[in-house]
Amino acid sequence: MTRQCQLSLVLVALVAACGGGADDSETAATADTMAAGPLSVADTLTRARAADGRYISWKEHIIDDEATGGVAIAGSDGLSIGDLDQDGFMDIVSVHESDTTYDGVADGHVRIAFGSADPDVWELTTLGEGKEVGAAEDVAIADMNGDGYLDIVVACELAHLIYFQNPGPDARTARWERVIPSVTLNRGSFIRVWTADFDGDGRPEVVTPNKGAQNPARGTTETNAISYFTLPADPLDGDGWVEHELTRVVIPINSQPIDLDGDGDLDVMAGSRGEARVFWFENTSDGAITFDEHRIEITGGGDLPPRVTGFNFDFADLNGDGRLDVALRDGRNGVVWLAQPEDPAAPWTRHVIGDMPPEVLVGFALADIDGDGDADLVAGAYSQGDRAQDSETGPEAAGGRLAWFENPGDATASWPRHDFSRRARGMFDKFIPRDMDGDGDVDFIGTRGNSVPYDGVFWLEQVRTDAPVASFEQARAVESLQRPLP
Repeated sequence: MTRQCQLSLVLVALVAACGGGADDSETAATADTMAAGPLSVADTLTRARAADGRYISWKEHIIDDEATGGVAIAGSDGLSIGDLDQDGFMDIVSVHESDTTYDGVADGHVRIAFGSADPDVWELTTLGEGKEVGAAEDVAIADMNGDGYLDIVVACELAHLIYFQNPGPDARTARWERVIPSVTLNRGSFIRVWTADFDGDGRPEVVTPNKGAQNPARGTTETNAISYFTLPADPLDGDGWVEHELTRVVIPINSQPIDLDGDGDLDVMAGSRGEARVFWFENTSDGAITFDEHRIEITGGGDLPPRVTGFNFDFADLNGDGRLDVALRDGRNGVVWLAQPEDPAAPWTRHVIGDMPPEVLVGFALADIDGDGDADLVAGAYSQGDRAQDSETGPEAAGGRLAWFENPGDATASWPRHDFSRRARGMFDKFIPRDMDGDGDVDFIGTRGNSVPYDGVFWLEQVRTDAPVASFEQARAVESLQRPLP
């Protein structure tokens, strides 16, 4: 049965239920539809509406996957964007750990999608693969050698950082020289990477957490470093990278630069998976780079005590007090936001945004989706289970879901959830908001893993219509099974 037929039958059922006078054939068709079970999340008519009154649905576009690019990418994770070749169009750098079983084999891919005037036309190339990008997990972009072109640094879970230097005008065709900084070689498991100019000298530093191993032992008490690295004048001098430890914690999992206190320089928001806590480093640099560490105590919100690690963060002033607040995953209460206090020593107040059980919510991003002037939140979930097999399990099992949470205006109130896709497999690690098609509303670029052969890079087009339509239009005719809500 086609999607259009399914939706038509649902509408017939609604008319009949309201006394619309359906004839016998319509009644029989409605009975057949009800016997077939509920519609999938994707096929359900959207109820989400924009500030202009139109209905919001989503259309998927594939940027890079095995079928599109001809490269067997898997385990797609980190993502970053920038104009690498200075042609005026955005390019996308993505990393794919290519490890479907966490077997400790150093494999991976770093891919570039060079953009064009058409958001559905990309020139795809492999920047690095195999051992040199072993289990590539995250990527950052910045001009690191001062030549005006954006360079790339990648964090690998097995087991180093690697720097790629932009060759300049021939970025699409020339080889990118690369180096593994010796101070990072065989150093454990780098899980995130960011660039930031901490001392305001015009040259970026690289900041990263090292969790110690791709799969740290459960209950480990071993500590590992969150560090920043200062770079030599020529970053290709692999012996010239100098490590500076910010702290050591059990399974460090993030270290994101952000001007948290609004004083004009970049601080660092960080998290520890092993200690189930988040904390931040206040930039106190005056010439030399210095930081003061602040604990974050959490109070209020939710039915259970918080369990936070900081695997993902996003930031916005959600309560309008002029201070940045932080959204993050709370393992007991879904996605929450913490209101930053005026006094850095005071507790941060927790407010629940939402969850989507039985899925495990992973990636998210704040953006004004409905155009009403406040920050909503898009989120993706993790199907868990066998990373390399699209098993057709029942609807109660965790799947790969996509949804967005609508900011109610008062961000301390309940955020309505709008589900728009729930496939059997998927893990959505990263979202970047951007108006891809230039129509004035926000779309999202994202990565999808845990769903071979559908892993890769995609973008979600926000579609606005005068009447309700199906919530989601997937890009592939053959896909992981779309499911209803459990």
